[in-house]
Amino acid sequence: MSDISNLIEEDSDNDGEAMTAAEVLQKLEEAWLNEKFAPDLLENKSDIVDCMMDQLQEMENNIKLAKRGDFKVSLHRMEIDRIRFIISSYLRRRLEKVERFAVCVLEAEEKRDDEEASRLTPEEHQYAKDYQESVEMHMKNLALRHMPPNSQKMDPNLTTIRPNVDSYVFLKVNKHQEGVLVEEESSDAG
Repeated sequence: MSDISNLIEEDSDNDGEAMTAAEVLQKLEEAWLNEKFAPDLLENKSDIVDCMMDQLQEMENNIKLAKRGDFKVSLHRMEIDRIRFIISSYLRRRLEKVERFAVCVLEAEEKRDDEEASRLTPEEHQYAKDYQESVEMHMKNLALRHMPPNSQKMDPNLTTIRPNVDSYVFLKVNKHQEGVLVEEESSDAG
């Protein structure tokens, strides 16, 4: 039976380094927590998600080959369920942010340089465009067409919801770092 610590190939860093499944899971959990607590949409980690989904499929195939009633099977099932929860929660949180900040996210993608990493996967980008068009069409059909002609235009600058990048966030230091200076902010900052 394949344990979670088997070696798998990971292309996330573009240098083809080999990572264990436990390291990929740790990176997935880190990406999940970062996305969960960040006020705006972060860079996508679809390569890590894809890699972990492949590992889950392999684990499920190995469980099918195991003896029935083996205690290890129950433990591996629970681990598979836990990993599936993390993946679905990560993806669900990203979609929530794409829906909430669709206009802002699409604007940022248009302004992005070719060398800069995209925050959206191609599927998320298409979803954001379709979602924005649907919301605009819904607003026009539901409310704007019943208003006087001088009020039938929606100003995107007034209706766009933007992430609050000045909100407080919690952070955890992963390793000791010397020479970090945290300056006290002025009293009018927030």
